[in-house]
Amino acid sequence: MPTIQHTVVDSPYDPLTLVAVDGVLSRMYMTGQRHRPPEETFGEPDPRPFGEAIRQLDAYFAGELTEFDLPLNLVGTPFQLRVWEQLLRIPYGETRTYGELAEELGSPGASRAVGLANGKNPVTIIVPCHRVIGSGGSLTGYGGGLDRKQRLLAFESGAAEPDALF
Repeated sequence: MPTIQHTVVDSPYDPLTLVAVDGVLSRMYMTGQRHRPPEETFGEPDPRPFGEAIRQLDAYFAGELTEFDLPLNLVGTPFQLRVWEQLLRIPYGETRTYGELAEELGSPGASRAVGLANGKNPVTIIVPCHRVIGSGGSLTGYGGGLDRKQRLLAFESGAAEPDALF
């Protein structure tokens, strides 16, 4: 039986709930996030497995970190895992469309499937699903809400400081 633990940390985007399975970050949710499972699935409260994740998140929100370097325990379908791996390749401050991601995955007709997998991303911000936009540059679909997506993109582009995002 795996050990599941969680902690809640403050962020400029409201509290974030971090969940570890056997000591490895597996999920991170915003308050009110779509596809957020019930709290009882988050395991026991224990901040110990999250020291490095919290340090890197703090550095990211301070504008000092542009790429996370954390072990992740992502659970999903093979296609979802491929999409999430591709999300990790989108550089800080840049965006991709769903169609571009589908092409990069070798499935040019799969933009809708890419969007569905993107929406099920279990580790928001660290696996940067907020960097995916609609084909015309529109801000479409974000489990944390379009306002948060807009604020994250503005922060990463240098158009806003994290403190101005509240």
